[in-house]
Amino acid sequence: MAVNLVNVENVSKVYGTRALLDGVSLGVSEGDRIGVVGRNGDGKTTLIRMLAKLEEADTGRVTHSGGLHVGVLTQHDSLDPAATVRHEVIRDMADHEWAGNAKIRDVLTGLFGGLDLPGFPQGLDTVIGPLSGGERRRIALAKLLIAEQDLIILDEPTNHLDVEGIAWLAKHLRERRSALVCVTHDRWFLDQVCTRMWDVQKGDVYEYEGGYSDYVFARAERERIAATEEVKRQNLVRKELAWLRRGAPARTSKPRFRVEAANELIADVPPPRDTSELMKFASTRLGKTVFDLENVTVQAGPKVLLKHVTWQLGPGDRIGLVGVNGSGKTSLLRSMADAAYSEGERQPAGGRVVVGKTVKLAYLSQEVSELDPALRVLQAVQQVRDRVDLGKGREMTAGQLCETFGFNKEKQWTPVGDLSGGERRRLQLLRLLMDEPNVLFLDEPTNDLDIETLTQLEDVLDGWPGSMVVISHDRFFIERTTDRVFALLGDATLRMLPRGIDEYLERRHKMEEAVASRTPVAPSAEKPGISAATVSSKEGRAAKKELQKIERQLDRLSENEKKLHDQIAANATDFGKVAELDADLRELATEREELETRWLELADDA
Repeated sequence: MAVNLVNVENVSKVYGTRALLDGVSLGVSEGDRIGVVGRNGDGKTTLIRMLAKLEEADTGRVTHSGGLHVGVLTQHDSLDPAATVRHEVIRDMADHEWAGNAKIRDVLTGLFGGLDLPGFPQGLDTVIGPLSGGERRRIALAKLLIAEQDLIILDEPTNHLDVEGIAWLAKHLRERRSALVCVTHDRWFLDQVCTRMWDVQKGDVYEYEGGYSDYVFARAERERIAATEEVKRQNLVRKELAWLRRGAPARTSKPRFRVEAANELIADVPPPRDTSELMKFASTRLGKTVFDLENVTVQAGPKVLLKHVTWQLGPGDRIGLVGVNGSGKTSLLRSMADAAYSEGERQPAGGRVVVGKTVKLAYLSQEVSELDPALRVLQAVQQVRDRVDLGKGREMTAGQLCETFGFNKEKQWTPVGDLSGGERRRLQLLRLLMDEPNVLFLDEPTNDLDIETLTQLEDVLDGWPGSMVVISHDRFFIERTTDRVFALLGDATLRMLPRGIDEYLERRHKMEEAVASRTPVAPSAEKPGISAATVSSKEGRAAKKELQKIERQLDRLSENEKKLHDQIAANATDFGKVAELDADLRELATEREELETRWLELADDA
C-alpha cells in the first residue's frame, strides 16, 4: 500500500479579501504524479508552496511524513550568483566521478545538450551571475534533478525549454521513482507525465484520475451532469473534448468514463475548423501572394542562420515553426516582418522576400510592448477599434472580445499597470486581433498564459481567416492551431515535416546519435582532468577541411535545385518532362540529405 508523503487538512489561505483556498483537504502518496491546473491567480502556486512548507496556511495544517526529502523548483531561483555552474550542480565531485554517474550525464545532456555545456561561455566553470533567467532556471532544474528526492514539486518547469528539452524532461520524470507535483500550462507535458490532476477553481481543488486528456473528458462530464450556468466555459471544454476525441484519440490510454458518454457530449460539436471555407475566405482577403522567400539568407551579426531558403506562405496557410534554440526561428520571422513593414525596402542578408500588396501583418514578439499603465484594459483595446470582424459573419465588440480573453466586466476597468505578466500578454494578443490583420506571426504566444486562456485563444484562432506562422515550444498548441509543421534543424535549412513534431524529434535524435558515434569516450574512461570534448588538432583540421568541401557541394546543389525548379515551371504543361525533372530533383534531395547528415557529424569535431 502506498505511503502518504504529504497530508493537507482543511487548509485555507486568504489574500486581502479574496480566499484563494477555502477548506481544502488533499494528499500526496508515494508514486503519485500530479498535475496542477487552473486560471492564473486562482492559487496554484500558493497551493504548492504550502505543500512544500514554504508558505504557512491561515487555517488548517500541512504535515510531511518523517524524513521526507522534498525538492522544489520555484519561479525564482536561489542560486548563488558568485558560484559556478559546476559548484551549484555537481558540487565537489571529481570529473571521473560525476562523468561515471549515468544519472548526472543524462541530466546534463538532456538540459544543456552535452556534458561540456555547449552554449555556456566556460562550460561547467561559467559564473552564474551574468547568465539569463532562462539559463539560470535550467541550472536550478538540473541541480534539483541530480539530487535524490522523495517528492519533487515543480512550478512551470517547461518555461525556457525547447521541444526537445520538454520531451526529455517528460521521459526523465516518468522514469523517476520520486512522487511529483507539477504546475504547468503545457498540456502535452501533462498528458505524458501525470497520472492525477488537481484543478484549482475559486477556492476549491477538484481531483481527477489520469492525465490532461482524461481530465478534459471527466471535467466535461462533470459540468454536463451539474448543468452549470457557465455556458461559455462549457462550450470551450466541449470543443477541446471534440478535438481530443477526433483529432488525437491516442492521447489517452485510460479514459475515466464511458467512450459512449464522450461521443454523446460531442455529437453536435463541429470540427474545430472548416479548413476549405477558411482558405476560400483568406484568398479573397489576401490574393495569391502573401510571402514568397526567394533564395533567402538570414544572419544574426556574423553568424549565418539560414542559407538559400526558398519558401512560400500562401493565403490561409497555418504553419507551425519548430527548431533548436538559436537556429533562426525568430530571426526568420523578423526578416519577413521587416520586409512587410518597410514595403519591401528592408531585405535579409541575401535573397529577397516578396510581400503581397494586400498583406496586413500583426507580429506578436516575445517582448511585451509597453502601454500607458494608467489606461484601463477596455480603453487599451478600444484605442485600436471598437468592433472586430472575425469572418464568416462573426463580429465582436471590444468588450465581448475582452471577455473571451478572460477579462470580465470588472477586470476590464483595471489599470494596465496593475496587470500580471500573463494578463499583459493576453492584452497584447487582444490588441493585435482587434486591428483585423490578415497575417499573424506569433512568437511564443503561450508564454505566461494559463490553460483556460489558451483554449480561449485557440477557439478564436479556429475561425480566424488568414495566414499564420506560430513559433512555440507548446506542442499541444502547435498541433491544435496549425495544419503543417516546418523545422529548422540547425543546419541552415528549412524543411517541411509531414509527420509534424514526432518527425522533428526523430530527426534530431538521429542527428545526435550520428554526432555521438564520432564523439571521444567520456571522462570516466580517460585520465582525470581530460575533457570529453577534447579532439586532437590534426582531427580538427581534417574535419574543418571536409566541412568546407561539403559546404561548397551544398551550394552547388542549391544552384542545381533552383535551375530544376525554373525548368519545371517553364515546362508545366509537358507532363513527361516534368516527371523527368522531378526525378532529378528527388535525386538531388537524397544527395543533400546525405551531405547534411555528414556535415552535422563533423560540426562538433571542427
